[in-house]
Amino acid sequence: MKLVTSLTVCILSASSIFASSALMEKAKSNGLTAIPSTKVELMKLIDDKKDPITKEKEELGKKLYFDPRLSKSGIISCNTCHNLGLGGADGISAAIGHGWTENPHHLNSPTVYNSVFFKAQFWDGRSPHLADQAQGPVQAGPEMAAPASLVEQRINSIPEYVSEFKTAYGKDVKIDFAKITSTIATFEKTLVTPSKFDDYLNGNEKALNDEEKKGLTLFIDKGCTTCHTGIALGGTMQPFEVASKYRFASVGDFKGDKNGKVKTPTLRNITETAPYFHNGQIWALNDAVKEMGSVQLGIQISDSDANQIVTFLKTLKGVKPTISYPQLPESSIDTAQPDNK
Repeated sequence: MKLVTSLTVCILSASSIFASSALMEKAKSNGLTAIPSTKVELMKLIDDKKDPITKEKEELGKKLYFDPRLSKSGIISCNTCHNLGLGGADGISAAIGHGWTENPHHLNSPTVYNSVFFKAQFWDGRSPHLADQAQGPVQAGPEMAAPASLVEQRINSIPEYVSEFKTAYGKDVKIDFAKITSTIATFEKTLVTPSKFDDYLNGNEKALNDEEKKGLTLFIDKGCTTCHTGIALGGTMQPFEVASKYRFASVGDFKGDKNGKVKTPTLRNITETAPYFHNGQIWALNDAVKEMGSVQLGIQISDSDANQIVTFLKTLKGVKPTISYPQLPESSIDTAQPDNK
């Protein structure tokens, strides 16, 4: 009797492992990719041989990311809208910028975490990479409103910044707007958040429990990986309103790129980045799942299925890099003064 019981347990265990392995392969075959488990492999994905990530560039980029003097008013930094303590976003429907101006298109601030994996930046995908993206908000009137020349003047007027740029890039470095913003991008590249979902895809069968695996199965079977795929589970340009009209399409005037495509938001850390959609009109994640079913897939997702999918989405909450708020170098008498107008 004991032998029969032991054999039964072994068979059931083997069956469970086989089923889990099959799901793992199913996830991979549907385009889901893990963040590498080793730094060496990760660096192959995020580093640029022409402008390699170094500790000096990363630290300098972090200071610039948090420095409000890159804005015309002197009170808005990159971290204002992409708050690293709030999932890399700002937690409001439409971004607020210079002069308390709401984004004129009523666009929501996307997270900066894992943005290095995005194939396109901005909701309309107009920037191909982070270094180019970083230049836009700094200069945009409704955002930081600082002309490139003003940013260059302020940074070059601060002796400690000049010294740090020389340390990071060499004594002959030209500290221009492109170099300043690409340094910010270097820091942003390091904002990668591996989660237990990555542990699972990297081979740890026990990283996800049975309910989370059921949610992953539904996520795939319902067709969510049509758009939410790759290492970022998003970040590519996709058609929007494929099957039906988005309920809140009238909020703001955003229509996507010239082909009507919209950058698919990453699902990593999605539980931290409400409200959802480009205009931030849906606050509950299960409601967002059901809306996407209707708008993109032409199906009605039940409350129970939506909740099951959300159970999986919670596994995408990753471990954030430890970031201490930097002490910023002091301005000099020559540093252009803040301008709130």
